[in-house]
Amino acid sequence: MTAPSTFGLSTEARNLHWLLSNLVEEVPGVRSVTVVSSDGLMLLSSDPGHLVSPSTSGQDGPRGSSADLATIVSGLGSLTLGAAQLMDGGGVKQTMVAMDEGSVFVMSISDGSLLGVHATPDCDMSVIAYHMALFVGRAGHVLTPELRSELRKSMESAQ
Repeated sequence: MTAPSTFGLSTEARNLHWLLSNLVEEVPGVRSVTVVSSDGLMLLSSDPGHLVSPSTSGQDGPRGSSADLATIVSGLGSLTLGAAQLMDGGGVKQTMVAMDEGSVFVMSISDGSLLGVHATPDCDMSVIAYHMALFVGRAGHVLTPELRSELRKSMESAQ
């Protein structure tokens, strides 16, 4: 994956893009990564066609794996939060779905935002979970309402 242009974004937004790119490039088995807001909108994506960049402004909107992953992450987040409430289980920290041809991991970041990872079937789940926790630890304190708004607007303008 080539590094996206993050022209015009704040330092915090550029740092989140770097963290996301690093997660995809450095962790074996990761296919794609997304960050969604509490209302289900994609804030960041590892899909080069959907990372915020002036060169993506001519696209017709999200398609393929990044938009699909964002939808799945949002849905799993809602489902597991509802299950936790019904079971008096407290907050949901992580969800993992293992399939024949891959895995999906969802981890809470902050204020309802979620990190989602789609990985290969032969991935080391503990390595994926560890690197997701690192991302959450680094991103959680900077993912303020202002930054989420900036990321949301930049995703909308990229479409």
